[in-house]
Amino acid sequence: MSVGAVVAIYFIVWWVSLFAVLPWGVRSQAESADVVPGTDPGAPVRPLMLYKVIATSLIALVVTAGIIYLMTSGIISLEDIPMPFKVGE
Repeated sequence: MSVGAVVAIYFIVWWVSLFAVLPWGVRSQAESADVVPGTDPGAPVRPLMLYKVIATSLIALVVTAGIIYLMTSGIISLEDIPMPFKVGE
């Protein structure tokens, strides 16, 4: 498997993981009763983005490693994945 393919898989998994991790530990201004005038009450008080980016990177690393292992070990091949149409027809 080429380096470009691994980077592409990691990039896609990272973005999907980011959207799964973003809601972790979020408290809105309305929930904490600390609404700053002129802001949306649903805005997060402390988004903790650095921790979420680190968690996302670690999750994406593990998931990407699992995908690469499955594809290179022969447990799952491209032919095993059902396609809605035949390639080359």
